[in-house]
Amino acid sequence: MRERRYYTPDEGVEWGKSVVIAIIIAFLIKTFIFNSTLVMGSSMEPTLHPSDRLFAEKISIYLKKYERGDIIVLKAPDEDKKDYIKRIIGLEGDKVEIKDGQVYINNELLLEDYILEDSYTHSYGEISWLVPEGEVFVLGDNRDDGASKDSRVFGTISVDSIKAVTCFRYYPFDKSFGKIN
Repeated sequence: MRERRYYTPDEGVEWGKSVVIAIIIAFLIKTFIFNSTLVMGSSMEPTLHPSDRLFAEKISIYLKKYERGDIIVLKAPDEDKKDYIKRIIGLEGDKVEIKDGQVYINNELLLEDYILEDSYTHSYGEISWLVPEGEVFVLGDNRDDGASKDSRVFGTISVDSIKAVTCFRYYPFDKSFGKIN
């Protein structure tokens, strides 16, 4: 017959401390370093699809270091308690233009290998934007008419509204695991 082991009060306190420390560390990591996000909607197709799960890092938001092409999670400027996932196209000081369905940055055609080959980038009224200091211009990768609410609709966004920069897709398993282009 197996002997029962009883924990002493000191061992219980140590277990409790370990659990509390683990919870605090998990909270700090989720709040300040990494987060998981779920893709909803088709505005980032063909790069991302509904139900894709992504890891997003938050270090960049504290350093305010963004690059053209980064896929970011941002607070929706037009809806409370909603986030969008978009790609940074224009950085502060850039002139972004949409001419004949093509995107130009500072009068140079932007090569976009992440959108479908025959995509036509629609513009809704405005066709040219100068990105102010502390802001970025974002687009969804799906350029079908009305497929993405982005800077063509709500203008440039403050870098303060950026919540994270996506790192890589980890689900679904049948798609490529790794860095998102």
